Amino acid sequence: MKEPSLIQHLRDVILLPFMVTCVIPYLLYNKTQTFIPDNIILKILGICFFIVGISLFLWTNYLFKTFAKGTLAPWSVKQNLVIRGPYKYCRNPMITGVLFILISETLFLHSTNILIWASIFFFVHIFYFAFKEEPDLYKRFGEEYKTYKKNVPRWIPRLTAYTGSK
Repeated sequence: MKEPSLIQHLRDVILLPFMVTCVIPYLLYNKTQTFIPDNIILKILGICFFIVGISLFLWTNYLFKTFAKGTLAPWSVKQNLVIRGPYKYCRNPMITGVLFILISETLFLHSTNILIWASIFFFVHIFYFAFKEEPDLYKRFGEEYKTYKKNVPRWIPRLTAYTGSK
């Protein structure tokens, strides 16, 4: 199976996380309608969430390209199950990174609309993972994924790294 090209990686980043974290928040942002206060502490907290979120996003994309031999997109077939880096602690660190970016935008821009969007994004993914992605991963990777899923939580990270495989 051929690895995706750099163009395919960029296409998938633009189609998915760029749309979710840049285009949609831009369209939703409204300076005048907010219940979140505009203060320096929330802005600093927003910057911290952004640094963690973008770091997770970049690291997990690197792992998908290097070890999974696929892109972040669900339509991209991954050749290997990634159980490295942040994937040793939780099963969905890429989505966590994107969610942290949305939370950072909420806090930095004090935007209620972006907070609502972040909540919708998270709840859609709860159902998507449970009913689509996890069954597909089990079909593709079998017992290896079943064991990984049993030992590594979906969202809240383990305190110690999972060392069961890879």
